[in-house]
Amino acid sequence: MILAFWISFFIIFYTFFGYGILLYALVRVKRIFRKPFLFSQLYDLPTVTVMVAAFNEEDLIEEKIANCLELNYPKNKVQFIFITDGSSDRTPELVAKHPEISLLHENQRLGKMAAIKRAMPFVSGQVTVFTDANTFLNKDALTQLVKHYQNPKIGAVAGEKKIMVNQSADASSAGEGFYWKYESALKKWDYELYSNVGAAGELFSIRTDLYQPVETDTIIDDHMIAMRIAEKGYIIAYEPNAYALETASADSGEELKRKIRIAAGGIQSVYRLKKAANPLNNPLLTFQYFSHRLLRWVLTPWLMILLFILNILIVIRYPEYGLYLITLFLQISFYIAALLGWFLESKKIKLKAAFIPFYFSMMNYAVIAGTFRYYKGAQSAAWEKSKRK
Repeated sequence: MILAFWISFFIIFYTFFGYGILLYALVRVKRIFRKPFLFSQLYDLPTVTVMVAAFNEEDLIEEKIANCLELNYPKNKVQFIFITDGSSDRTPELVAKHPEISLLHENQRLGKMAAIKRAMPFVSGQVTVFTDANTFLNKDALTQLVKHYQNPKIGAVAGEKKIMVNQSADASSAGEGFYWKYESALKKWDYELYSNVGAAGELFSIRTDLYQPVETDTIIDDHMIAMRIAEKGYIIAYEPNAYALETASADSGEELKRKIRIAAGGIQSVYRLKKAANPLNNPLLTFQYFSHRLLRWVLTPWLMILLFILNILIVIRYPEYGLYLITLFLQISFYIAALLGWFLESKKIKLKAAFIPFYFSMMNYAVIAGTFRYYKGAQSAAWEKSKRK
């Protein structure tokens, strides 16, 4: 029991903190021996296609279109494609008012991946940029993304996702913002070491000729599109100066719904990304994929439950070992704080001190719930929109 306790503790610590510490140390060593790739200012900008899949976004679509048209990129080198399949509101009508945008619309809704697959034959750009309809890009996003393609080893570039959090943020807002700040640091170091292990659909790009069709029932299309390119031996770069802004989930219930869907998609991707998980194919990519993704999606949330149960059993079996009384007290205190965070948010009481244990616990519960949902076949590939603030 004691051995299982410490193995579980080590894996949990490594998943959420240890990998970040090790990654940073490896990056510091690499900086000594290898200089970063130098970008040329005389780089001939490639042609770009910006693709937006929008479903019933009439409240935001005009703002999204304006945001796209204001991007700093040569007008003769950028193409805009909006796919509004299945939309039953005015979204297709509003997009159709803009001749600068190619509108693709069908009444049937088969999910985002199906929409992307349908749109790819219409892409004319050397680089395809994917961005969500409810996010807004900084003006230099495209130029910041495409500069990485000067390096022939780069096959995809992930942008930055930023959550708008104000000073009176509730637990879901503050938790989501904190999570993405930590994720951004990991992505930066992942790229410095070798490659990112996925991309967020809010903003990422690929070399168009490297696009590999992904199964239509794919739940997290952004992750799969990018990782299929990484499996070919190309690097997924990360560019924090190209970012997509969006508001946080409306509340913890909406954020939980989103996390469960991502978790179900994560389990699905584990079965489909066999090369990424095979160290004989690319050992460094596998190390990063295992440490940053697989442990979170497959193992660690279950180990948190096991750790708590083992701690109780050890205290009962070996009451003379005071250390385990302390660890049990700390675990109980942490989960009480998480419950407090949940209770306060349900009462619309804003207390930032409780958001970390609350959000952390919710995130790991979502993985367990998402795993059950995937194996039950209850997760559709069609995106169910989360309400945003």
